[in-house]
Amino acid sequence: MLTILLLVPIIGAIALLSGNGDRRMAKLCAAIQAAITLVLWFGYDRTKAGFQFTSASDPLLPGLDLRFALGVDGLSLLLLLLTSIVTLAAFWMAPNVEKRPGLFDACVLLISAGITGAFISQDLFFFYAFHELALIPTFLMIGIWGSGERQSAAWKITIYLALGSIILLIGLVDLFLAIPEANRSFDLEKLQALAGLHIIPVQAQLRPWCFLMVGFGVLVSLFPFHSWAPSGYASAPTPVAMLHAGVLKKFGLYGIIRLVVPLLPDASKQVVFGSWTALDLLLIALLGNILYVGLVTLAQRKLDYIIAYSSVMHMGYIFLGIASLNMIGLSGASLLMFSHGLSVAALFAICGALRDREGSLSLERLGGAAKALPFLGICFTLATFASIGLPGFANFASEVMVFFGAFQNPGNSFIRLATILSLWGVVISAVYMLRAHKSVFLGQPTDSSTKWVDLTGTPRIALGALLTLLLLGGFFPKYFLSYLKPTLEAVLR
Repeated sequence: MLTILLLVPIIGAIALLSGNGDRRMAKLCAAIQAAITLVLWFGYDRTKAGFQFTSASDPLLPGLDLRFALGVDGLSLLLLLLTSIVTLAAFWMAPNVEKRPGLFDACVLLISAGITGAFISQDLFFFYAFHELALIPTFLMIGIWGSGERQSAAWKITIYLALGSIILLIGLVDLFLAIPEANRSFDLEKLQALAGLHIIPVQAQLRPWCFLMVGFGVLVSLFPFHSWAPSGYASAPTPVAMLHAGVLKKFGLYGIIRLVVPLLPDASKQVVFGSWTALDLLLIALLGNILYVGLVTLAQRKLDYIIAYSSVMHMGYIFLGIASLNMIGLSGASLLMFSHGLSVAALFAICGALRDREGSLSLERLGGAAKALPFLGICFTLATFASIGLPGFANFASEVMVFFGAFQNPGNSFIRLATILSLWGVVISAVYMLRAHKSVFLGQPTDSSTKWVDLTGTPRIALGALLTLLLLGGFFPKYFLSYLKPTLEAVLR
């Protein structure tokens, strides 16, 4: 089924590029993806660690354990569910484009295929290659169908992410060479099994750790490598902003949990600069995401930039959970990857709907929209509450676990101070999100907002599905955590 799941969007994209389909076929492909993912979700054995639904080819190169291998565990399955739901919602919220609509829909399917392939690949080479596949249509869509300063945003995101990918590739090669020659493998399951044997010497862990953290960090918009994200998301078409901010950005975090945490566990404790350890520098960087980027968000006067900077800010919380290196923190970080993807996808979908109606997302040109757009106003309210971590949403459950996990880490004295400082980010995010809500949906309606028409049909279902999952994750976090527990225990072990 994983092979079919991967082939469906690729075949759909090829058909669209050849002129043999339209958006109805693209939506059908996304619906098939979602249906297969649900079958996998309910057929997955939550009591077992390791990969399930596996398939693998024969070795592709003599002398190298390189195979086209697919499989999912609890962590990748949760992100696969996120991918399929956001992809379907992205098509339902996508605007009608006049310029090459087939290429537009094909690019969305290829982004989804690349993300899916990265999450289900069991081989290190294809794990990296599928992510690069998802980046190419992202650049095209921002440059061709973007808004505002789309050309400069497309070039900026291309340069940053290409540089991050090159550094990541160097890190992956360095990690592969750090493994003793007799044990070298591209198989992620074998690498995880070898991690428990501590086969990489402590003195050889720091260099690949640095390359991988910088490479993944650029892709995740870790401070100070974050400036590509706000302009890129603000200029991107709605489906691209939903898929990249909601799902594709999680690739870097997924890679850190999958590779860095189990294979290089001692690198974070090593001294890098003066008396500062590698973990100390990571904590400073994530505080930059939470505090500095949070304050920058307060100064924004356009809704799309507020949501974009907010997305960058919340990456700091996930890094804090990963830095805790314990079960509570990693569980919170993994669940926050899922919940943040849902909430930011919903917020960018609403931004796209408002841009279609007004043409601008400047707070000065919006106001009183709740009277003309009651459904959209309710959805924005719920997505805002989720984003700021209100109880009842999955974001709250995951952020609480992140803070508890980080504060329980006894191996680093600085992490507790970093956790206390990070709590101020909750206050900052509440200020800018509630201010945005007031400016857009409350107050006196503008002349144009009185003429707007609310969402109808499938766009309502799209936003409803995203917000329903956020509420389910908030009221029943244990259900989602039961999928993660065996996988994360294996990672930590």
